[in-house]
Amino acid sequence: MIDARIDDITEADLDSGTSVPLEIRSPLAEFWRRLLRQRVALVAGLLILVVIVAAVAAPWIAPFDPAEPDYENVLAGPSALHWAGTDAYGRDIFSRIIWGARISISVGFLSVALGGVLGVTLGLVSGYFGGWVDNLVMRLCDVMLAFPGILLAIAVVALLGPGVANVIYAVAVFSIPIYARVVRGSTLAVKQTLYVQAARSIGVKGLKLVLRHILPGTLPGIIVTTSLRMGTAILVAAGLSFLGLGAQPPSPEWGAMLADGRSYLGVADHLTFFPGLAIFLIVLAFNLLGDGLRDALDQKLRP
Repeated sequence: MIDARIDDITEADLDSGTSVPLEIRSPLAEFWRRLLRQRVALVAGLLILVVIVAAVAAPWIAPFDPAEPDYENVLAGPSALHWAGTDAYGRDIFSRIIWGARISISVGFLSVALGGVLGVTLGLVSGYFGGWVDNLVMRLCDVMLAFPGILLAIAVVALLGPGVANVIYAVAVFSIPIYARVVRGSTLAVKQTLYVQAARSIGVKGLKLVLRHILPGTLPGIIVTTSLRMGTAILVAAGLSFLGLGAQPPSPEWGAMLADGRSYLGVADHLTFFPGLAIFLIVLAFNLLGDGLRDALDQKLRP
């Protein structure tokens, strides 16, 4: 006999009267089964993992000190010694990209975490209470979404001042309405399910009902949104640094490296090519991973 799911039973099995026992998988096992079929997402996840490991191990794997100048190798092109060339001060670009991954990943993670906590809270409150509370929260989100994300981030940094810490706050602010809307929609749907109604009928209510019964039902949307927002956060943080509002020289942040290299376009294009390639790859990887997670978590889609 062969263990199978209902989806795997063929017409031949039904016609022949073969007894096919059903294998009941846990939601986590079913998620992994569906995710393993998303090969593009797995490759993207592997790339993200490599970047994170490289960022953590930067002091040991970076071939050069990212801040140490070498005036004998100024604006040198890619070579066996300097894989991505050197900048106007002779600093190794490959080493600076590895160290810059620490800043970009940290800014992306912290800003998304901060914005996610605030946005999820607002979304749960809005969806659970409804009425004027829902209207108030959603109208505030509409006002925030009326501004393009980068302009809203610039406005926040202009108020707080340049710096990596303020970039985290700025990126977190424009992530709040995205989370709030996603979680509010999920909360409205989960609130009508039978298991939530059953919990209400036995006296579960308030914070316990929200945290133990409604919040778990919103996790798929939160997970997918987090993956997609990570890419956006890294891109916006790099944009702010490019404009001089984020990490300040000589910090090896990818956006700041792009800003340093724009003066040498046509002379030493590798100064902008490699940092730009790093931004492109990590943002693309997070977006592809988010798409794969969405497909794996959506039970309506059959892989």
